[in-house]
Amino acid sequence: MPGFVIHLAIGQEYLRKQNKNYSEEFQKGIVAPDFIDDKSKTHYGKSPRYTNLKKFLDNNKIDTDFNKGFFLHLITDYLFYNYYVTNTGKSVLYNDYDITNKSIMEKYNVTLLDSVKDKVFFKEGVPEILTLELSYKIIDEISNVNLERIKEEVNKNLSRWNYYKK
Repeated sequence: MPGFVIHLAIGQEYLRKQNKNYSEEFQKGIVAPDFIDDKSKTHYGKSPRYTNLKKFLDNNKIDTDFNKGFFLHLITDYLFYNYYVTNTGKSVLYNDYDITNKSIMEKYNVTLLDSVKDKVFFKEGVPEILTLELSYKIIDEISNVNLERIKEEVNKNLSRWNYYKK
């Protein structure tokens, strides 16, 4: 799963690109799926790698800022593992997050929620997989998504959004 800083940057960029004001409820939704040990319950699949958007939509409405943020989080995880970072170990990614967090926060003016401040770390080094360039690409591309269009595509069972049915 992408780290909190990447999720928050995507959320804030999404709101900016949609000409919407900052919404703390949206941002809380962005990070909520990762605040539980058993992520299969919040990602509707056996892990964030196997996020099932259809199951989420079958059980939830996208009618509040919180739920919109939650849905964007799941879309981000789905795309992250299926299109950007397909094969990697968790420890390498977590180290890369710690190395890239500061630069991402500065570039996107990320506001950390109080709930994640003690979960975001900073260190020096060179990322092995998740370079700054790849991080910026992920943030810039995913923040352009159209939540309503994706919702329609998922509900029509288009294969891209239902790749993992577990």
